[in-house]
Amino acid sequence: MKKFVVLAVVSLACSMSMAAGDKPKTAQQQLMGTCNTEATGMKGDERKEFMKSCLSDGKKRQQERMKACNVDATGKKGDERKAFMSECLKKD
Repeated sequence: MKKFVVLAVVSLACSMSMAAGDKPKTAQQQLMGTCNTEATGMKGDERKEFMKSCLSDGKKRQQERMKACNVDATGKKGDERKAFMSECLKKD
């Protein structure tokens, strides 16, 4: 019986992790991954300062992208605007 319970728990955990892996990453998650990759080899205060700077710069870039997309979306409404903004914000 214990083996069955353990097997059920492991199966549930695996299925939940697989379901979570199917979701697209948010812009913040993507930025965190990029900054984390760039910080390879750094440790302690150096890494902490780099991550703070990198994440801050990424937020600024996202805000600038949002402003530019808003200007380009002038005249669009409803679903058309929503679709346009979604595609515009995905571009680098």
